[in-house]
Amino acid sequence: MEQKKKNAVAWWLVAGVIMIIIQTLLGGVTRLTGSGLSITEWKPIMGALPPMNEQEWNKAFDGYKQIGQYKFLNSDFTLHDFKLIFFWEWFHRLWARLLGVVFLIGFAYFLVKQYFSKEMIKPFIILFLLGAMQGLIGWIMVASGLNDENLYVNHIKLSAHFVSAMVLACYTLWFALQLLIPDEKRVVNKNLQNFTIAVILILFVQLTYGAFMAGLKAAMAAATWPTINGMWLPDTLTHNSWINDKINVHFIHRGLAYILLTVIIMWFARTRPTSRFNHLLRRTRLWPMALVTLQVVLGIITVISAPHIVMGKFGLFESLAELHQLVAMFLLMALVVNLYVVKRR
Repeated sequence: MEQKKKNAVAWWLVAGVIMIIIQTLLGGVTRLTGSGLSITEWKPIMGALPPMNEQEWNKAFDGYKQIGQYKFLNSDFTLHDFKLIFFWEWFHRLWARLLGVVFLIGFAYFLVKQYFSKEMIKPFIILFLLGAMQGLIGWIMVASGLNDENLYVNHIKLSAHFVSAMVLACYTLWFALQLLIPDEKRVVNKNLQNFTIAVILILFVQLTYGAFMAGLKAAMAAATWPTINGMWLPDTLTHNSWINDKINVHFIHRGLAYILLTVIIMWFARTRPTSRFNHLLRRTRLWPMALVTLQVVLGIITVISAPHIVMGKFGLFESLAELHQLVAMFLLMALVVNLYVVKRR
């Protein structure tokens, strides 16, 4: 019965990971539709309800009219146009609230049923703190665009919001794996675990630059492949910022993709001898290899499709960008699973 209790808690945590991934995808839709600054107030409780009448809608619209995005980009918006972008930001925040409710209800249920052990107390405290931090970073990100100077949120704060969501998802998944996978099913290989950690760290840098790409809308700056607007090495590398210049960010993001592909191929080869002695690793080692290959192909197709962007419409580029983000998250989760399977001692 003890393992059944652990499994129940673990699958509840896995459901949380899935909800975090969906939440991140909704954040991508919000960004791609230009909806992120449509709600100019942070009301964690009362904000769950959208405006309920014409007066409330006009008040919300008036708040949006005070910021630079409306004044310099969307000044032709009608109330109907505003409602369209309001929906995605509201739904993004609503899903975050729903995630919190699922966590609290599940926590209360398992607590009453005495499914928790003493070893689970610390991980749950960390989960709660990570979730609260994620909400705070989200509002700090939104606030960076609620002024007359910026048309969009700050790309560095956008990156922090995305990366913190991935940290939350990874920790939640790790917690679930501790409950689902018995220790005897894991394999000991210190060097392979260190290699896996290195791959994950490279991926996190890549995810950071992917968020920079999104925030700066850098795909449109170099919608060519394999070169960057005809150049193998952009002339901006030596005299422009590597985190603020669109071309430089684009170049680094592409370069990291090739590095990541190469490193995962090497990692895949390194896992083969160890996997002969572990049935679980034989299966899980296949996932990163397949996902990183798909991710590189998706990245190329997404960049090439950038000229087809139609402002205000969710089309081919936006769909590919969302799929590109989804596969990146799957790749991260797959590597975390492998990191857990290969233990240090």
